[in-house]
Amino acid sequence: MLKRGVDMALSGLLLMVCLPLVAAAAIAIKLDSDGPAFFCQARMGRGFRIFQIWKLRTMRRGSDGPVYALAGDPRVTRVGRWLRRFKVDELPQLWNVARGEMSLVGPRPVVPELALEFRSAYERLLEVRPGLTDPATLQYCREAELLALSTDPLHHFKTVVTPDKLRISAAYLQGANLWSDLGLLAGTVPALFQDNFRPRWVQQRFARQDQTFQRLIVESAPGAEAQTSTEIV
Repeated sequence: MLKRGVDMALSGLLLMVCLPLVAAAAIAIKLDSDGPAFFCQARMGRGFRIFQIWKLRTMRRGSDGPVYALAGDPRVTRVGRWLRRFKVDELPQLWNVARGEMSLVGPRPVVPELALEFRSAYERLLEVRPGLTDPATLQYCREAELLALSTDPLHHFKTVVTPDKLRISAAYLQGANLWSDLGLLAGTVPALFQDNFRPRWVQQRFARQDQTFQRLIVESAPGAEAQTSTEIV
């Protein structure tokens, strides 16, 4: 009840503060490309109940292609690139928080297909409301850029990124409380800035993440085990 009360109070306040920014972004989207300024998409919510998540549109209308956009995806509009860079496209989800479909802090909501594919892990994670941010979100706030380093992004999304995010989220939920949630909200802010404007400790953390992810890509690549064995011999 306390967590829900904090969600309602903060989401209401943030909606009022961010409304001018969302309105300006919506106008920029309409001027930049055809189509609506907002779009909604089905996501898996608490207790495996599907809900519609709201975002600012960042892709060209009617674009076909993979569900997950990578860095440099040609489907993303000029305005959309800026919105994605600073996560402004995610701000309408404050409305989902106010409605009780999401929380400020919790595992990020995923498409139903992914939740069902990793159902055993989401059985635990979806005991709570999905959220705007959590430790896995911060760990992979540059997910599109990292996956772009791979020759098979979808493979590494399924075999490297998703299992690691599930592990991080599950570990956090074991000891989560109001103070840890507030700490995560505060820690989310510096992650939104560009590299040159981020605190040094954030830059160092992201550098370590890049190295770790590149190592995982190499280790999970097809034929990696055989190659390693040959090198040892």
